[in-house]
Amino acid sequence: MNRNIFANFDRLQKSPEVTGSDTLLMDKVKILWADDEMDLLKPHVIFLQEKGYDVTTVTNGKDAIDKFSAGTFDIIFLDENMPGLSGIETLARIKNINAEVPIIMITKSEAEEIMEEAIGSKISDFLIKPVNPNQILLSIKKNLENKRLISEKTATNYQQEFRSISMNLSDKLTWKEWKDVYRKLVYWELELQKSSDESMYEILTSQKSEANILFSKFVETNYVKMLKATDDTVPVMSHQLMKKKILPVVDAAPEPLFMILIDNLRYDQWRIIQPMILEYFRLQEDDLYLGILPTATQYARNAIFAGLMPSEIEQRFPNLWLNDEEEGGKNMHEKEFLADCLKRFKKEYKHSYVKITNNADGKKMVDEIHSKMENKLNVIVYNFVDMLSHARTEMEMIRELADDEAAYRSLTHSWFEHSPLFEAIKVIAEKKGRIIITTDHGTIRVKDPVKIVGDKTVNTNLRYKQGRNMNYDKKEVFEIKNPADAMLPRQHLSQTFVFAKNNDFFAYPNNYNHYVTYYRNTLQHGGISLEEMIVPFAVLLPK
Repeated sequence: MNRNIFANFDRLQKSPEVTGSDTLLMDKVKILWADDEMDLLKPHVIFLQEKGYDVTTVTNGKDAIDKFSAGTFDIIFLDENMPGLSGIETLARIKNINAEVPIIMITKSEAEEIMEEAIGSKISDFLIKPVNPNQILLSIKKNLENKRLISEKTATNYQQEFRSISMNLSDKLTWKEWKDVYRKLVYWELELQKSSDESMYEILTSQKSEANILFSKFVETNYVKMLKATDDTVPVMSHQLMKKKILPVVDAAPEPLFMILIDNLRYDQWRIIQPMILEYFRLQEDDLYLGILPTATQYARNAIFAGLMPSEIEQRFPNLWLNDEEEGGKNMHEKEFLADCLKRFKKEYKHSYVKITNNADGKKMVDEIHSKMENKLNVIVYNFVDMLSHARTEMEMIRELADDEAAYRSLTHSWFEHSPLFEAIKVIAEKKGRIIITTDHGTIRVKDPVKIVGDKTVNTNLRYKQGRNMNYDKKEVFEIKNPADAMLPRQHLSQTFVFAKNNDFFAYPNNYNHYVTYYRNTLQHGGISLEEMIVPFAVLLPK
């Protein structure tokens, strides 16, 4: 393991930002409290002042509005039943001045209509008299310090998990253990993303990088053996997905199944769109499978629908399979591969296949959902996320919008929320259809160039290369000298496949600096990493 990670972690553990120590001086929180029985609340005011809060008190709504207009307050406590202006009327006028300041309504009445009116006026909290000082304090913390408290708690929890994950990584992990480690890393990545503690996020990033190095070694050691193994300890891979995961779900119930393959959807992206889907579906299975190499659409996705490895597809469909060197679309025959796969497994399903590459086609798909309910299996391939990752390389505006991983996830979330695909999923839920959501591969943000030399026939992908007479440092790549070992097509006797590992990418010596500057920090796929190879598979049933 990298000792620098532990050193940085120990250093950060002692820092006040991580431990939550109140060693830094902060401006006092200013509270405005309006209540006609303020004399009875003096002990509460003293309690808050001793806690370091600055409390201004008034006894009626008019004075509350005047004070609020003249000063700056962080939070307001407002009695619902005051002489003159009521609490609800005062609330409305304060909101007209500044709608962002949280207001806590305090009332003796538990009448439902009062609560509904207050909630409708966008109060931040609702307390019933008599209130005790700790209730007041909790409400302040909940409304003003919630983000800080969550951030500190998250950092503390990750500190506890850090060493556990690190110790797991020091062992020789099985496939199941790799899935568990990756789930944990993505969970903490999403949690720490919400935290203001950037130092802890940096530690997580280092730990994830360390995990990718070790995962690459795992793949180098086991990949060819896993392709040939038949026991249950090895992962389900792309070419086995139809037989082992999809068709059993189709057969498990009479309701139609919609298999939705979102091209290039990483596990972290699945996690951020999952809550939206779970408003309409319940999760029956949330699993991960291993994408084949190369983690590129023309290999991985064709393998899924054919239920075969690439060399087997080439042999079975010599007129349909296109190799890297050949001209033409490499994913033009998935519909035929799917039909043949179903026939080969003796599944006489009425089925459909549609590929969505633009918004207009997406809207048309939504309108046609009702007609698909008679089918046993409906396959939808949705290409937006893959196009987004490529656009991030080619378009400066997209680079700025998806500047880091959090921004990339946010962009995915925003797209999905307003997409025809989400509309289609809601329609399927209404009609009590079932869905599978999966992908063919993920993507990784590349950083470190690896020099490679090859002739004009070598493919252009930055994460894998195949061809003849390529020169590279064997220590920096995963090399497959005999493509048949990995069940990949072989066009020439001297053909070799090489795969970039971790966050590396291939670069040619010609115009090297420009090439590296242009592609560094772009999203690529085709090689070996947790993000590219360990990808989601979920089964969802309608509520």
